[in-house]
Amino acid sequence: MRIAAVLALLALAPQPTGWKDPSPHVTRFITVNPDLRLEVLDWGGSGRALVLLAGGGDTAHVFDDFAPKLARDFHVYGITRRGFGQSGFVRASGADAYGDDVLAVTRALALNRPVLVGHSVGGQELSSVATRYPNRIAGLVYLEAAYPYAVDNGTGPTLDEMQNLRPPQPPPPSESEAASFPALQQYFSRVLGFTYPEAELRQQRPVTSNGRVGKPRDFPGYATLIAGTKKFGDIRVPALVVFASPHGFGSWVDNNTDAAIRRQAAAHSAASELLVERQIKVAEASIPRARIVRLPGANHYVYLSNEADVIREMRFFVRGLP
Repeated sequence: MRIAAVLALLALAPQPTGWKDPSPHVTRFITVNPDLRLEVLDWGGSGRALVLLAGGGDTAHVFDDFAPKLARDFHVYGITRRGFGQSGFVRASGADAYGDDVLAVTRALALNRPVLVGHSVGGQELSSVATRYPNRIAGLVYLEAAYPYAVDNGTGPTLDEMQNLRPPQPPPPSESEAASFPALQQYFSRVLGFTYPEAELRQQRPVTSNGRVGKPRDFPGYATLIAGTKKFGDIRVPALVVFASPHGFGSWVDNNTDAAIRRQAAAHSAASELLVERQIKVAEASIPRARIVRLPGANHYVYLSNEADVIREMRFFVRGLP
């Protein structure tokens, strides 16, 4: 049996029983090539199809709370990238391999010119599809996703420059906060001011033999997450581009009595804002039909920290598409 097939079977291993994902989606697995099946979530809805693409390391379940609110106006799907969660894994041969996965899913679902919505490194798939097959999509939504792996005309900051900025990190969850997934959700609410869907946390961490939250899984997809060095610098599709600028750190910094941590956070925020503003100029030049939105103080998970703002902007943008 091929290694890819073995990994695919492992990825599709059933989750522990006794808990049911409350998000109102239908789960299916779509074959995108003979060795690869991807998990696709369908939250239903009517009207224009939106396809949600998660950020690096996340699965489509990260949208479990966000997607149903969009489904009031649109038909919403989510794709779990190869090598993560319940999707299978075959090594990507380059950035466009991920874009081809997205196109294969849209064809299998018979979607007519959907809007692609990408968070973080999900912008790589958006730009891959848009630069090669602009007529197959109606629009793009970059949610903190228009960084050098997705938009790069050679005039902005490098990915290394952006990744070398090390933000201050909150203290890890306590023993009691790692006792269960609801407790872990409360930890994130406490330190960030928002939390992640329980289904996403269960994708990221196993349940231990004594019922506690286990250590994060090491998904095989991390090895090729940002694939290749292709520069996407001429994107002729209408786009909504949302940046968190300046970035926020959440409650653990805002309410912190340690002056040193607040100074470290302020210094990082200022340095990050300079780079983001340079990247915004790249996005403006590279995506002529872009609507650029800055959300001051938002988290990188902007659709969770600023959910109402993002939904409002997305509704306005998508309803204006031909």
